[in-house]
Amino acid sequence: MMLSRYTHENLISLLGYCNEGGEMILVYEHASNGSLDRHLSSTTLTWSQRIRICHDAAKGLCYLHEDKGNHRVLHRDIKSSNILLDENWKAKVSDIGLAKVGPSNMYTFFIATTVGTLGYIDPMYLRMGFLTKESDVYSFGVVLFEVLCGRLCFDKSNAHSGNIVHIWKQRYEENKLDEIVFKDNRVPALDQSSLEVFSEIAFQCLQESREKRPKMSEVVEKLEIALKSQELADFIQKEYEEIVKAAVPPLIYISEELKVLLSKGVILNGGKTVINYSA
Repeated sequence: MMLSRYTHENLISLLGYCNEGGEMILVYEHASNGSLDRHLSSTTLTWSQRIRICHDAAKGLCYLHEDKGNHRVLHRDIKSSNILLDENWKAKVSDIGLAKVGPSNMYTFFIATTVGTLGYIDPMYLRMGFLTKESDVYSFGVVLFEVLCGRLCFDKSNAHSGNIVHIWKQRYEENKLDEIVFKDNRVPALDQSSLEVFSEIAFQCLQESREKRPKMSEVVEKLEIALKSQELADFIQKEYEEIVKAAVPPLIYISEELKVLLSKGVILNGGKTVINYSA
């Protein structure tokens, strides 16, 4: 029960367990909105919500990776179905039953029998059996692209479709993200600045070389930047549309120029009205 010691707002909490009469039962907190994989193509989630979910999950995984005295934890099965959402859409990493707990000074584990889910497993871990924190980072990168594209990394309805992560990576390298990014007329578009930051960190997570993959702490930082950029874009779209239309000289809608202007504040009506938004 060592893993029960690890508590964080972005990890599903183990509430209790029972081992009586030949029955072994674990009791976890309930996540009323289910798992992330069920909401990838949802039109009710905004891009801010989607990025916030990723940011939450990244913080949970980062916590597991941190050196905690004598031990460190590797999840080994990061995927969208193992990211649960509570009633407020806060993301919590779950299913750490396959997690590997090892000494804090041990950075690589050799696993004779690979565990995890195909499509999300680090290729190096799959081929060689060497497990590191970067193996989790790769899996999380797959989840980020799933959120970006609004679909799973494989097609359950077609056994011959296979994994499409390599296609997503190729589209990124070809600067053709527009072909794969989730779009729906009922969901306001993803802010360009947010897209650039989000897609870049997702792509870095999927690097073949483990040395080129970011730490989870870096992923958390980049997703926070992407989230703030998207929240600012949403705020501008909702509150400042008329200001943009009436501006003289005209400003490009949701441009970097406007973001800088609003972050510093705008004074209207002879100084009687102050409008400010700080990301």
